[in-house]
Amino acid sequence: MENTRIELCDLKPAEGATHKVKRVGRGRSSGHGKTSTRGHNGEGQRAGRSKKRGFEGGQMPGYRKFPKLKGFELVRPIIYAEMNVSQLEKFTEDVIDIEMLIEKRFFSKKYEALRVLGNGELTRAVKVKARHFTESAKQKIEAAGGSIEVV
Repeated sequence: MENTRIELCDLKPAEGATHKVKRVGRGRSSGHGKTSTRGHNGEGQRAGRSKKRGFEGGQMPGYRKFPKLKGFELVRPIIYAEMNVSQLEKFTEDVIDIEMLIEKRFFSKKYEALRVLGNGELTRAVKVKARHFTESAKQKIEAAGGSIEVV
């Protein structure tokens, strides 16, 4: 069996990965002389010209033709107030819902629904009414002897 070692001198780019640099402006016989591949007249032939991103020669660019392809915005999205299980511990009430939290000025009136997240611990039983509960929040509330209600 022959010992095959790769030396630094054996490394080379893959076939077709490298190209010769195009040297322009070196006379007519080079194939890139006279106008140096820039054409005769117009914007691209002048020095200092920079093509703007998205410019399509003056026609209406694609990103302006199809604005609807950027996605869509909900007409009336639900604005959720988020609360962790550890924050439920602060309240003395037995029933916690979004109306009670707004009334106590814990959240402003712009919030329409409550999401309960599972960060932290809960030591007492409470009934929580919310639009959404994470799995860990459900488990922690029920483990403390409380109950959940999806509204």
